[in-house]
Amino acid sequence: MDWLLNGIALLVALAIIAIGTGYIANPTTMTRSFGLPLPADDPNTVPWLHLKGVRDIAAGLLVLAFMLWSTERELGLVLLVAAIIPVGDMLVILAAKGSAKSAFGIHGLTAAIMALAAIPMMTGAH
Repeated sequence: MDWLLNGIALLVALAIIAIGTGYIANPTTMTRSFGLPLPADDPNTVPWLHLKGVRDIAAGLLVLAFMLWSTERELGLVLLVAAIIPVGDMLVILAAKGSAKSAFGIHGLTAAIMALAAIPMMTGAH
C-alpha cells in the first residue's frame, strides 16, 4: 500500500506542477478548464493568472520536497492541508454558479483523492 499512497502523492505533485506551468505558459487556455467563465480579456488579467501558476508550481514542489526529505506522516499532513486548495476552488466555483461538473469532477475529486491518501499516511493505517 505504501507504493500506492506515495504514487498518489507523486501524481498530485506532478499534476499541480504541470497545471502551474500551463498557467504561466498559456494562462487563457488553462482557465477554460477551471470551471469559471474566463476573466476579462485585458492586459491586466494575464499577470494574475501567472500568479496562480507560480503558486501551483510551489505547492507541487512542496509535496515533492516532503516526499524526499520527510516522514510519511509529515507527507500525509502536507497532503491533507494542501487538499484545502481544491476544496476552496470547488466552493468558489459553486458559489459563483460556475461549472458544477468541473467543481465536483476536477476539484472535489482531487481533494478527495488527496485526503484518502493523506489519512492512512498520517495514521500509519495501511
